[in-house]
Amino acid sequence: MSRRQRYTWFAPAYDVFAGDWPVYRVGRVTGISALRLHPGTVVVDIGCGTGLNFPLLHQAVGSTGRIIGVDSSAEMLAQARAKASRNGWENVDLVCADATTLTPAQLGQRSAEDGGEGVAEAVLFTYSLSLMRDWPAAWRAATTAARPGARVAVVDMALPTGAATVFAPLTRLACAVGGSDISAHPWTAVERDCTDIKSWSLRGGHLQVRAGTIVRTLPGGS
Repeated sequence: MSRRQRYTWFAPAYDVFAGDWPVYRVGRVTGISALRLHPGTVVVDIGCGTGLNFPLLHQAVGSTGRIIGVDSSAEMLAQARAKASRNGWENVDLVCADATTLTPAQLGQRSAEDGGEGVAEAVLFTYSLSLMRDWPAAWRAATTAARPGARVAVVDMALPTGAATVFAPLTRLACAVGGSDISAHPWTAVERDCTDIKSWSLRGGHLQVRAGTIVRTLPGGS
């Protein structure tokens, strides 16, 4: 079963079996807090899935802010749309797109070549970049679509360290089932391309969080 087929089939039950509360929610909370959101902020959630980040994001940006969720799975986005509707979040926009080829136009903005400044004041990746074969392309696309000085956070997974190494087989299995590459280490892009960097190692090193301020865009580089 391909990764896309897996998430298509799993979408209706994803929130129940994702292990968010016992393990992964702390990463979301930490990453979103590090974005320094405030009422009125426009935040882009790349690989938003069923919208697990939306309650925290909406609490931070309020009704005057805007949440743009991007995912390549229409089935996952259907769950996110239902979640937003149930909660009356009218400021949630959903975009079905491949993050590795995302364009400013898909986010409802003009490119820099057309005089656009970028709509995103904050960009969030939670457990999504390690799912993508070409995650650097997704990073470049998202940071190019962001405004100068935008805040970005990457939350992803690594093998646990120290005493928590005993859980390494379990984390490998969880990532294999979900289709994540536990060796991808996509947070290194934040360390390379951002300033004012904050970092956290959580759950015995299994969860890695990096946040920073974008200081350059990457239209074609690495």
